[in-house]
This record gives sequence, structure tokens and C-alpha cells, in this order.
Amino acid sequence: MRNWRQADWCDAAPVTTGRRQRRGARAYLAGQAAEDRVQQDYERRGYRLAARRWRGRSGEVDLIFRGSAAVIFVEVKCARDFDRALDSLGARQIARICAAAEEFVGREPMGSLTDIRFDIGLVDGTGAVRVMENALAA
Repeated sequence: MRNWRQADWCDAAPVTTGRRQRRGARAYLAGQAAEDRVQQDYERRGYRLAARRWRGRSGEVDLIFRGSAAVIFVEVKCARDFDRALDSLGARQIARICAAAEEFVGREPMGSLTDIRFDIGLVDGTGAVRVMENALAA
């Protein structure tokens, strides 16, 4: 087992048996920690959490917030640096997020007329957060 360093923030995980299990546990815990950091950033700016890891038939959205006039869908990505985190978001995943968001707003009082925004929350290896607002086309 290697020593934990601040630069490995996105890679921190408990010891489990087997390389594959360790990698899976590491990814799961890093994702949770990254979502925590991004959630704190949004809440500090006055947004209210509506759902975390919301799952519909089309897929999952990491974080959903309510702003004064909009519902904000946030995909969280964590990697050693912001560029790598952003590069890990592919076209198929974007399509699933958009489809899940459409399903979510279908349950809102205004349905498809609900104002929405798609953001990406990036977390680097030190735990720093960068939010890209309106990052995905609706």
C-alpha cells in the first residue's frame, strides 16, 4: 500500500483485496469526495441541493440544484488536473445526462418549460474545485 499524499486526493481509497477492487473502491470514494466538494461550493453560493446521484431510466445526474429561477444539473469529474477531468467527459455520457435531465424536469410543475442549466464541476488532485456554468448545450 502506498502512502497517501495531497497530490493523490482523487485517488484515495481504503485497502481492499485485488487490484480491480482497489481501483473500483478508489473511483467510487473519489467520486463521492469530489461531489461533496462541488456540493459545498454550490451551497456556499446560495444554491439548494434538490438531488444527489439522481437516477432515472435514462441515466444518472451527479448533483441537481435549485437556483432562484432554474434547475441546475451538475456532472462532477475528478482527476489529477482540471484538463484531464474535463477530457473524461464523453459525448455518450453527455447525451445520457441530458436525457436524464429531461426526465427529471418532466416531473417539475412547469415540465419542459422549466429553466435549466448544465454545469460541470471539476475537482483536481489537490481537491480544488472549478465550476464551468452552462457547459453543456441543452
